[in-house]
Amino acid sequence: MLRLGRDICGDFPSATRREWLVTNGLGGYAAGTIAGALTRRYHGLLVAATRPPLGRTATLAKLEGVATYLGTTYRFGSNRWHDGSTAPDGERFIERFELEGTVPLWSWAFADALLEQRIWMEHGANTTFVQFRLVRASAPLRLTLAALAEYRDFHTLTHAYDAHPAEAIANGVRFAPYEGALTMFLRTRAAIRPRNEWYYGFRYDLEAERGLDCVGDLLHIADLEAELRRGETLAIVASLEEDAPIDDSAALQRRREADAAAAARVPDGAPRWIRRLFAASEAFIVDRPTPDRRGSTKTVIAGYPWFGDWGRDTMISLAGLTLVTGRLQVARSILRTFAGLLDGGMLPNCFPETGAPPAYNTADAALWYVEALRAYHAVSGDDALVDELFPALEEIVRAHVEGTRFGIGVDPSDGLLHAGVPGLQLTWMDAKVGDWVVTPRLGKPIEVNALWYNALRTVEDFARTRGAAERYRRYADRVAQSFERFWNGARAYCFDVLDGPAGDDPTIRPNALFAVALEHPALAAEHHRSVVDTCARLLLTSYGLRSLEPGDPRYVGKYVGDQRARDACYHQGTVWAWLIAPFIGAHLRVYRDPHTAASYLEPFRDLLESGAIGTIGEIYDGDPPFAARGCFAQAWSVAEALRAWEMIRRASDG
Repeated sequence: MLRLGRDICGDFPSATRREWLVTNGLGGYAAGTIAGALTRRYHGLLVAATRPPLGRTATLAKLEGVATYLGTTYRFGSNRWHDGSTAPDGERFIERFELEGTVPLWSWAFADALLEQRIWMEHGANTTFVQFRLVRASAPLRLTLAALAEYRDFHTLTHAYDAHPAEAIANGVRFAPYEGALTMFLRTRAAIRPRNEWYYGFRYDLEAERGLDCVGDLLHIADLEAELRRGETLAIVASLEEDAPIDDSAALQRRREADAAAAARVPDGAPRWIRRLFAASEAFIVDRPTPDRRGSTKTVIAGYPWFGDWGRDTMISLAGLTLVTGRLQVARSILRTFAGLLDGGMLPNCFPETGAPPAYNTADAALWYVEALRAYHAVSGDDALVDELFPALEEIVRAHVEGTRFGIGVDPSDGLLHAGVPGLQLTWMDAKVGDWVVTPRLGKPIEVNALWYNALRTVEDFARTRGAAERYRRYADRVAQSFERFWNGARAYCFDVLDGPAGDDPTIRPNALFAVALEHPALAAEHHRSVVDTCARLLLTSYGLRSLEPGDPRYVGKYVGDQRARDACYHQGTVWAWLIAPFIGAHLRVYRDPHTAASYLEPFRDLLESGAIGTIGEIYDGDPPFAARGCFAQAWSVAEALRAWEMIRRASDG
């Protein structure tokens, strides 16, 4: 159990910088701050995936609470308003906040009364449970909750309009603000009084920091009122499903059983914070409909609150989320799903929220797919799946040799992969502002070619029992010979890109690590130590690796400002947590010192008590104190921390 006390929970700035997250396995979620104030447009008690895993729609924003006890009224909500004021200051009543498995738990103290609040979602349904329990009291406590709702795409904010009022139904209300809107059902045993009153001017502080529209309105759709005696509970169930289960005790038991099943997969002796990451990994594995819409398969949400499932992120995350955690069936499902999405030897980069066809603008997702299958086979020994998917591997290699979209293809003069066309971002450093590609990396990026070499050796290994190894061996040998061109002796490091529009790019970025850390390292062994040492000296931080060395004139140490300013520095010094795994993998390959490698991962445990509690975020400032930025829960950050821990564990075991 992870626990925070009054020193954090009762301080508005501290409590609003710490967030909580629960998910439903469909891409939907509930999230907010410990204080209760909404600081992001993405916060809410029910952000439903209306087209799983996408179509995220904000419905129930919050329940504003008032407790009346022994003649005193306690308003235990918390809000920031458009004029900068905060009211009420309900965070001062929080005695502690805990994570009970994956369930956030608040304990509110009112005189000698202690009121607990839990929030969780039903797996596989757009349904959120909010449960209150009076665990200590010398008299009854009257609880009044104002249900504040909206109906919008989660990337936007609500501004007051002429909405249809909520309608009373048995044990609840239903709310559809206009014709064509989906209906939200709110059910409870509390007495219900429908309302239809706008609350104006909520300020979303983090949106203001991001330079975006930051003031919105919420509709007060109902008041819920009940009297609780010691030991009694009150549940509120918000759902897009009219027949959603409303037995909160049974639902909480299902959630606890799922948490226990996840905990049972944790290896004996794993530290508590790694156990917490095992639990956090559950949030990212979600259902995606099969192409015929008759069933579902598995995919990975790249990050909460705003990312969907991305090809590159899914493949990088697969090992940590599924193999380290013992979910081989999930890994199989993901690998089969994405094999069916191959087109021109490429995997989709992302699936738009709009439902438009997937975008294939990525030079490396298919190469990461080969590595994901290699890692899966190394753990499972599943030759049958390799047999099934081997044609997909052959298609990937053939398409890259012959050339595919966006200038991606083998240069016949050296066997290396070139990639890119003006105006398009294809590598993981993919920031773009309007028509400006911030880090275009046109030419032959080092990590793409490291992945290409790794893929060729992997397919060669798989082909040995399938009669076609020689062709792949020749391809790989050619790449190995040409890869020496990446070595930049003047800086004792690698060029980041070869044969770009301005020649070879000597910028020191973390991408050279992949030429050392992958299963089949493309870089000559005599250069490995210099790459690791340079990264340790210039790029390593407590929470991952900088995307650019601080001495570069383009370096930006803080990821702040409006969208243009943030995108301009996204890969120009910003720290990426997921890069800790390739660094540790490369360090272990060079130094074979698991104790020192473990010390690089140790600071990550502190991240579980900041940002989104119990998980790891996307990015951090390049300058100390490395403040959390971007998505508050990122799949590859959690996955690669787990994979790094597993590499250290195996190295320690000899």
